[in-house]
Amino acid sequence: MKYADIKKYDISNGVGVRVSLFVSGCTHHCKGCFNEEAWDFNYGKDFTDETIKEIMDALSPSYIKGLSLLGGEPLEFVNQKGLLPLLRKVHEAYEDKDIWCYSGYLYEHLLEQAENHRETKELLSYIDVLVDGKFEMDKKDPTLLFRGSSNQRVIDVKKSLKENKVVLHEKNKRRNEETVKI
Repeated sequence: MKYADIKKYDISNGVGVRVSLFVSGCTHHCKGCFNEEAWDFNYGKDFTDETIKEIMDALSPSYIKGLSLLGGEPLEFVNQKGLLPLLRKVHEAYEDKDIWCYSGYLYEHLLEQAENHRETKELLSYIDVLVDGKFEMDKKDPTLLFRGSSNQRVIDVKKSLKENKVVLHEKNKRRNEETVKI
């Protein structure tokens, strides 16, 4: 797996100050994508044990709320295999930090995939919040919190898995509906 970038102090891609990993490779090719260069699976740097250590170290300060996974597409199957060692370590070392994942795949599709792929099932077990759905330019809405277009959902994965239905996260709102506390 390759990655495009690591942002160690990101306040845009989830609640609070976060470490964000932008993986390389995406087959969705959404019109208007903000990170088109990361569609290429060979773009960027190799994701290695040293990269995992760098991310783990960046997550260690108490003011870091959690990890965000973006792309490219973190849930392309080849990227799932690359991300699993990282998520296992984050889950083990930082139970107090949450994991957000941005994916063009719908939650329902990922559940179907999880039936046949243990990697997908395990990854979903570590993700706290999933922003799902492809970015759609004709549904672009800058007033939405943590998503770019109105078809995308901010899903509480833990509650959704427990209740066996999609449960939207409290941040599935518009910017003018609440004050975001960081």
